[in-house]
Amino acid sequence: MIIENTLAAIQELATFKTLLLMVVGASAGLIAGAIPGFTIAMAVVLTLPFTFGMEASQGIATMIGVYVGGLSGGLMSGILIGIPGTPSSVATTFDGFPMARKGEPGFALGLGVWSSFFGGIISTILLIAVAPQLARVGLEFQPWDYFALIFFALTVTASLAGDNMIKGLISGAMGLIIASVGEDDINGVKRFDFGVEYLSEGFAFLPVLIGLFAFSQLMSDIRDRVSARKALSDMKDVDIRIEHGRAIKTIISDWINIVRSSLIGVFTGVLPAAGSSISNILAYDQAKKASPTPEKFGTGFPGGIIAPESANNATAGGALITMMALGIPGDVITAVMLGALLIHDVVPSPAFISEEPKIAYAIFIAFFFANFLVLILQSGALRGFVLVTKVRMYVLASIILVYCGIGVFSLNNIENDMWTLAVFGVVGYVMRNLKFPLAPMILGVVLGPIAERWLSRSLALSTDVSEFFTHPWSLFFIIVSVFSIGFSWYQNDRGKKPWTVWYLPLFLMSVTVPLFMMGGYVRPAIALVLLGFSALLFYRLPKAVQELKS
Repeated sequence: MIIENTLAAIQELATFKTLLLMVVGASAGLIAGAIPGFTIAMAVVLTLPFTFGMEASQGIATMIGVYVGGLSGGLMSGILIGIPGTPSSVATTFDGFPMARKGEPGFALGLGVWSSFFGGIISTILLIAVAPQLARVGLEFQPWDYFALIFFALTVTASLAGDNMIKGLISGAMGLIIASVGEDDINGVKRFDFGVEYLSEGFAFLPVLIGLFAFSQLMSDIRDRVSARKALSDMKDVDIRIEHGRAIKTIISDWINIVRSSLIGVFTGVLPAAGSSISNILAYDQAKKASPTPEKFGTGFPGGIIAPESANNATAGGALITMMALGIPGDVITAVMLGALLIHDVVPSPAFISEEPKIAYAIFIAFFFANFLVLILQSGALRGFVLVTKVRMYVLASIILVYCGIGVFSLNNIENDMWTLAVFGVVGYVMRNLKFPLAPMILGVVLGPIAERWLSRSLALSTDVSEFFTHPWSLFFIIVSVFSIGFSWYQNDRGKKPWTVWYLPLFLMSVTVPLFMMGGYVRPAIALVLLGFSALLFYRLPKAVQELKS
């Protein structure tokens, strides 16, 4: 049956027109993703009207091409000019841009391209194999669980703070304050506006993001005549070749990172309203925590590119799982795709794969093929993109600012967004000079509104705080958050101080509680395995403590 459905779907998609539309869609996605301020969602929405006259499978295949292309396109501007083309590439800039600055843009882009590809392929395998089962996990989530998940994501601030924890936490707090300016989404109450109309509207996320990343970086790059006349790369002779072989070898040697990050991406994609803007940051954080050399992250370390890029592409597969199996869009982009299916009288549901096998398998194959297509298109285009590193900064800055301005204004056609871009460019420039890390601030701006929204919904349903501890998933993420906050100290003191030997067994024992609460057979079985392993670690504790003391 699976073979028959696959062959029927291939026959449906293997036409010159469909393949050409996917090529055009993927190319458009790459361009949209590479332009700061022009989001993937905007590109997919613009594609929607063109799909009305197509067959359902053909229209979805075109939109999937745009989707995958946009996710991969964001890494190009993030790595080469330090400005993430999309929110899903924010964490990629943390190591991608420093690597390009060190004279290895070809290697950085190679890592990004191949990590995106492998993340997409792993996501496709899971999409085909366990779509209905994973989708049911998304159904279990309630407002309390979503807030706990976002709270866990906010603990990443501790990892992104770098050497100066206090400045990092201040930066993260500033991001949360910025996110709370303007009207409350739930109740419509104005906050921190001080009677000023500009502040009462709040700050749109993308102008803030581009201001902090782009404008502040450009101000630093052209702060004097000497800097302005330099090229983007510190090295005069930059090799413009994309180092595919070296990138693949590095990724294969770090296969645990790419598998873990892809799984994080799929899981985040399965959760409605989560998306790749969360998964890429979470994957980066977990890669840094698991690394034996976390101090190298942020300096141009390969693992810092592999993790977010594999996660954000894998998120697409997770979002498609939820859309197909439950009819619930995992993000804005799959919401548009869902609308396209409904226009063609196709209604995704738990029985969608069995009732509409041709369309379902067409989505599987289109997503799988789109990853290969984007890999080929991007590899061909990257050689031209790398030439950007040879352009003098004063020329490049002028062009980038024009594109940023156009992209920001096109979001809402509001003049205030341009002022937001300028204001936060100055804020970012000042913070850079004062050695405040910008990453925690960006994290607060991205996740702050999401956290507030789910907290408001939770409290609207019940003011009983115990709800956060009686729902299994919420309790799970709260426990993980507590241990995540202390992980930086654990990593610094591991192997030096006796308290660190308690960390892992206590963590394993703690997470078994919510797993047992989830019921069924699989998760309690996992909890029993973890409980047995924690018991073994507790048994070995006295010996481990004694070894550290001696």
